[in-house]
Amino acid sequence: MPYIGCHLSSAKGYEAMGRVALSIGANTFQFFTRNPRGSKAKTIDEQDIARFLELARNNGFGTLLAHAPYTLNPCSADPGVARFAAQVLKEDLELMEHLPGNLYNFHPGCHVGQGAEKGIELVANQLNGVLSPEQKTIVLLNSVLTENQSTTVLLENMSGKGSEVGRPFEELAAIMERVDLKGKLGVCLDTCHVYSAGYDIVNRLDSVLEHFDAVLGLECLRAIHLNDSMTPFSSFKDRHETIGKGSLGEQAFINIIN
Repeated sequence: MPYIGCHLSSAKGYEAMGRVALSIGANTFQFFTRNPRGSKAKTIDEQDIARFLELARNNGFGTLLAHAPYTLNPCSADPGVARFAAQVLKEDLELMEHLPGNLYNFHPGCHVGQGAEKGIELVANQLNGVLSPEQKTIVLLNSVLTENQSTTVLLENMSGKGSEVGRPFEELAAIMERVDLKGKLGVCLDTCHVYSAGYDIVNRLDSVLEHFDAVLGLECLRAIHLNDSMTPFSSFKDRHETIGKGSLGEQAFINIIN
């Protein structure tokens, strides 16, 4: 059974997001861990999280997908920007410990003239600095303390605009290869990004998935962002469009879902 939802505002808390998801027939959702263009995360409301976890358990929710802010650039040459990325990653993973066994997605960032190889090295170093074998979640369910799976961190594939790292699958694989705790990593595949990056998921979906499997392994594919594209194939631009109204077209999404 696929788990399908949409991005929801976290302004009113987790229980509110869960109820909105239920109202539209969704069984999962994505949310920003903080303002997507800001720096401060919301204070954790333990009671709100407890109410959401009960709601999710009673309604068969799947894994949630948290998204890091767009201001995150873990491969920046600027020491201040790099420190900010490390701080956000650390804080967000601590926040995710309150939501057992879910996913945390981030953009690898832009190397800004340093070169892709240096960018890959810097992203991997950031991940090695925040991932820990001790990360786990202890939650109270029905008055019983239960240990749950820790958060899985997802690298999102990118369209290739500017100096973005993560356009070819090989760059994502190179980051993962340099991370010590590989079991805590996965990939989120964005359909707009992958099509803009030159992977023809409209006419050659099976071939693209075979290539993904050869480079990364399909077991790494943990989430999919379903987005159409305003720009044509291999444009190296990140411009999302309403599903079915862009250059991918409705049939491509029917093929992906099925």
